[in-house]
Amino acid sequence: MAAVQGGIVDTVDKKDIKAEPSEDGIGNNNNNGNDNRMLSPSPSSSSSSGNNNNNNTAAAATVDQQTLVAVLQFLKKNKLNDSVEILRREAGLPEDSLDIKGSDPGAGGATNLSMHVNIGAIYNPRRGVYLGKLGICFIFQHFPHSDSAGEDQPDVNVVLSAYSQQGDPALYQAYYSGLKRFIESVLDCHRAELSQVFYPLFVHMYLELVYNNHENEAKAFFQKFSGDQECYYEDDLRVLSSLTKKEHMRGNETLLDFRTSKFVLRISRDSYQLLKRHLQERQNNQIWNIIQEHLYIDIFDGMPRSKSQIDAMSGSLAGEAKREANKAKVYYGLLKEPEIELPLDDEDEEAENEEGKPKKKKPKKDSMGSKSKKQDPNAPIQTRIPLPELKDSDKLDKIMYMKEATKRIRLGPDALPSICFYSFLNAYQGLTGVDVTDDSSLIAGGFADSTVRVWSVTPKKLRKVKSAADLNLIDKESDDVLERIMDEKTSSESKILHGHSGPVYGVSFSPDRNYLLSSSEDGTVRLWSLQTFTCLVGYKGHNYPVWDVSFSPHGYYFVSGGHDRVARLWATDHYQPLRIFSGHLADVTCTRFHPNSNYIATGSSDRTIRMWDVLNGNCVRIFTGHKGPIHALDFSPSGKFLASGATDSRVLLWDIGHGLMVGELKGHTDTVYTLKFSRDGEILASGSMDNTVRLWDATKAFDDLETDDFTAATGHIHLQDNSQELILGTYMSKSTPVVHLHFTRRNLLLAAGAYNP
Repeated sequence: MAAVQGGIVDTVDKKDIKAEPSEDGIGNNNNNGNDNRMLSPSPSSSSSSGNNNNNNTAAAATVDQQTLVAVLQFLKKNKLNDSVEILRREAGLPEDSLDIKGSDPGAGGATNLSMHVNIGAIYNPRRGVYLGKLGICFIFQHFPHSDSAGEDQPDVNVVLSAYSQQGDPALYQAYYSGLKRFIESVLDCHRAELSQVFYPLFVHMYLELVYNNHENEAKAFFQKFSGDQECYYEDDLRVLSSLTKKEHMRGNETLLDFRTSKFVLRISRDSYQLLKRHLQERQNNQIWNIIQEHLYIDIFDGMPRSKSQIDAMSGSLAGEAKREANKAKVYYGLLKEPEIELPLDDEDEEAENEEGKPKKKKPKKDSMGSKSKKQDPNAPIQTRIPLPELKDSDKLDKIMYMKEATKRIRLGPDALPSICFYSFLNAYQGLTGVDVTDDSSLIAGGFADSTVRVWSVTPKKLRKVKSAADLNLIDKESDDVLERIMDEKTSSESKILHGHSGPVYGVSFSPDRNYLLSSSEDGTVRLWSLQTFTCLVGYKGHNYPVWDVSFSPHGYYFVSGGHDRVARLWATDHYQPLRIFSGHLADVTCTRFHPNSNYIATGSSDRTIRMWDVLNGNCVRIFTGHKGPIHALDFSPSGKFLASGATDSRVLLWDIGHGLMVGELKGHTDTVYTLKFSRDGEILASGSMDNTVRLWDATKAFDDLETDDFTAATGHIHLQDNSQELILGTYMSKSTPVVHLHFTRRNLLLAAGAYNP
């Protein structure tokens, strides 16, 4: 549980255990009522296989009786004697059944039995569930003892137990080859969709062989079929190849990822019917069991997708996102700006007086907030989440921002920004993170030697506040009190902040430039004062390295993400997180707030991007399509679009409202490490480990979209390969990977990185 303003939020989603069969037997999202027939749990059940079937029946009967006895013992232990009698009579067991020696289903292994209130069907030996008419659900799991008894965690045993009841290992290659031949023989329009099942089937068949100690068969299976998998699964297969023994599987994170999340495949109804018919005719029990247990097939009506459409959305650790995941309403509009009167510019007054003409009354410049009196229909209400009130200093800064905005250069294909590159020389400490203040006056870097360094990039030097004794001597009523409190003796061009005990991976300035956040390998996030250059708070919540941290555009809130696979929402005045966003299957590598502060985007090593609602902690968008870990995210100034960059060297563009990918920008040759939209959103800048900054025409990329395609039944659009039309310029640095990009208020582009001789 995590503390929340005004309440408590559950950090782990609890789902009811249901024993009812899914609509089509696979747990699929099947909306067509005419096709909700359940595929039989075992296509071979209708065939007669002699003694094998008799033996299987006898074994199943034994397991059933053992399970019933265990349930009765559990009820008796909890003093539910009436329930014991009813269930015993219903099952037809003798009165002395609870006294039978040796009938303990835990003999030779460990037994877990838990109880949940529910209503449902009957015992399913594969899933280990018995539902009686009493409305009580018993979960019975039997784990064989291993050589390292007591070392295994229960959750790992649960994960591995699914691989314990499988068939003849010698036939695995034949099963897989048979399905492969079938898919290669179908029509071209169905082949691309059905080919999606190859990878998850390959993974789970291999893991079953390893778990059941068929090491040689597993190696042969891997060597024969691993080369057939898509190239973007190369890293996963490399990890998988190291799991050659049952002992290797215990506690392995990759295995837990594969096993605990169903691999999602999006397939048209026609293609799905072909697969279903083939499995029924061939009675391929092995393949069917894996599909039922580990795959989620999301069926849609319409034409099958092309290979290019499938490839565009594939590549994540758990397949594509379910369509329902991106149907929630997202308020992506901007909050209404506070109405602040913009005073007359002094320069304008002087220019008029110089001409010797009488001073004319100029109309007051309209405030930014009063430009649009109407509320954006796509914007959240102003009070949806509590935001900090504007202080006088914030209002002054808003006025400065509006003045700068009037002098902003309008960018476009014919007016590209100038680029100023800050090179960190002799950065032997290893530069790992950079940030620049909104007014472009300060730059901060996080380093591998555990330090954070802050530089002033203006002639104004960095100064500390005077000591308490000296502050008492200051006239607090004077106009220049803010200058007097600063100690000139401490002025310098840079400051070094010590406190972390591991490399600093992320830094983020507050919008008012009074604070700086840093995240580190030591598992903490620290808040630093830029008035005293000391650490104010150390936020402890992550159990492992924290890869990134970001302040909200409105201040007060910030988000962090780390190796523990979760993102945490914090407030500067709370030492515990307000929200814990759990759902990623691997490290959360980058975080970003939406411009209206109501949503957070997180990128992960599981190759997905998720958007979270700050109000309730729900995941409202899941974007798949990247083929490598995500390292860069940025929202467009309008809040309508999101850009992402990853180790696959690509930049992907997403429409937040519709929850769809709308663009793909190719050109970089290495990891895209940073992205930034210009102040008005006309230009997107991308920085990469290939030592280049590239500028893209964002206006053209978004204006060319055919919005009619968004409402298609399939929810897919055809992406144009128009990267060459959208790229406006490529700028090489001198052996300096680009770590950070920032547009000033006048649209000058600042870039930063460490020189690598």
